[in-house]
Amino acid sequence: MGTTAAVVVYGATGHTGRFMVAELRRRGFAPVLSGRNAAQLEALAAEWPGAEVRPATVDDPASLDRALAGAAAVVNCAGPFAVTGGPVVEAAIRAGIPYVDVAAEIEANAATFADHADAAREAGTPVVPAMAFYGGLGDLLVTAAMGEWTSADLVHVAYGLDSWHPTPGTREAGRVSHERRAGRRVRFADGALRYHDDAPSEQQWTFPAPLGARAVLGEFTMADVVTVPSHLAVPEVRTYMTVEAAGDLAGPDTPAPEAVDDLGRSDQSFVVDVLIESGGVGRRATARGRDIYAITAPLAVEAVERLLTGRSRTTGVASAGAMFDAADFLRALGPHLSVELPH
Repeated sequence: MGTTAAVVVYGATGHTGRFMVAELRRRGFAPVLSGRNAAQLEALAAEWPGAEVRPATVDDPASLDRALAGAAAVVNCAGPFAVTGGPVVEAAIRAGIPYVDVAAEIEANAATFADHADAAREAGTPVVPAMAFYGGLGDLLVTAAMGEWTSADLVHVAYGLDSWHPTPGTREAGRVSHERRAGRRVRFADGALRYHDDAPSEQQWTFPAPLGARAVLGEFTMADVVTVPSHLAVPEVRTYMTVEAAGDLAGPDTPAPEAVDDLGRSDQSFVVDVLIESGGVGRRATARGRDIYAITAPLAVEAVERLLTGRSRTTGVASAGAMFDAADFLRALGPHLSVELPH
């Protein structure tokens, strides 16, 4: 890019934030460490010689402005995004720099589209929510599989996780979402988010080999129900989760992820299997990889690099599939992700 671009990582000391800092450095960016805890930020900076620290809190807009001053972009890794999303988006718009976040919270992502679309479009500022394993990856797979189709009847996104050791941030975001919904569940049907009290149902999903047929929870609803219909004419999006992983997430004593390699990744593996139905015809796309938290960093950093090098398709608030060439984006993740797309 000619000069080293400074990219602010808000929530840099969190589990995903640390992956983000490492990936930015690997890709030649200069990460700026930001968040609310100055002591933790300084401790992290000691691990990364030369890293700049800029503490900021979401209830102090001036501190966010100072954190973003002179930066090329900001990546928000600090959940719950119901609390942090709006203030950091607004600071990015004031600074005139791209905003990317890794939110998996359905309502927080919906609020980004609803509350900031006009301001981001008028400012010409790209805002990409859910640029992560949940929301972003599924949206890219669906968009790439759609190809020349302009609409579809139904989208399925099945998550084949062999385990799910949630981080403290994941647990806190889940708690906030649960309270926000008053304990109800959510689905995307008939072109809208709909809340209900139906109990989850166990079904079978046949993943590509070698995973094969697995028990999944139907309507284990993730951020894809916001990202996919934000730009594709699809009246219904259904998401599924392997029963084992859902049980891990629900278990109060399930430990946080444990690193097993030099990159800090856990031994968790995943398959994301997308099936699109239109007029009785189906199209499938699949991605395989390791560690749902670690893979979020190359997803978000690839987005940042494309935004800063003019390889985006629109401005304002847009999901990954709308902002980028989905198939090309997925191919670029080759070192991190194995992807199979329709021919």
